[in-house]
This record gives sequence, C-alpha cells and structure tokens, in this order.
Amino acid sequence: QVQLVESGGGLVQAGGSLRLSCAVSGRSFSSYVMGWFRQGPGKERAFVAAIRLRGGSTYYVDSVKGRFTISRDNAKNTVYLQMNSLKPEDTAVYYCAGRGGRSIDTRSEEYEYWGQGTQVTVSR
Repeated sequence: QVQLVESGGGLVQAGGSLRLSCAVSGRSFSSYVMGWFRQGPGKERAFVAAIRLRGGSTYYVDSVKGRFTISRDNAKNTVYLQMNSLKPEDTAVYYCAGRGGRSIDTRSEEYEYWGQGTQVTVSR
C-alpha cells in the first residue's frame, strides 16, 4: 500500500511563494511517476505538473510554466512543488498523486494513489 501525505499549503499574497511537499511511503519510490493536481472552488480537478522519478523528466500545464517547479528527492521519498509568482487563480486544494507507469500522464484517472490534499489560498 502506498501512502502520500502533502504539506506546505497556506495563505499567501499574490506574487508570493509556497513550497508543497509530498512524502511517499509504502513501496519503491523510484519506479513511480508523481504528479500534482489542483481543484479550485467550483472546478474539476486539474493537472498541474508531473515528474518521472527515474530520470527526472517533467511536464507542466501551460498556466504554471515558468512559475512552478516540480522536483524530487529520492533519498527522502519526497516530491516537491515550488510555486512562485502566485496568482489568485492558483487558489485551490492541491493533491499529490502517484502512478506505477513509466510515462507522464495528465489524466487524473491514470493515477492510482492520492494524498489528502492541502489548501493553497492566494489573496489579492
């Protein structure tokens, strides 16, 4: 059984930064693809970024390119999402997700494991 635990959310002013963490336990960490999704008020869950833990290739949704960075520390079994230049429209519950395949996928249904979510609120 794989468990994902997010942390690092909070309230920040527009233009500020936050770093989300996702601690992974339960299985071999290095063989996974890890993603971050978000669900804003009244919106569906949407893809934000993903990283292949073996090799480190990354992929981002256009709206966060240049502002967000996904990274991983395999020794700590942790994935991070560094969020800079935050905007009010980034306000959402952010979820960490994992899938056992080797390819990055932007579809939430392709991810087997999910964290509980962490709230990010960006004020004007």
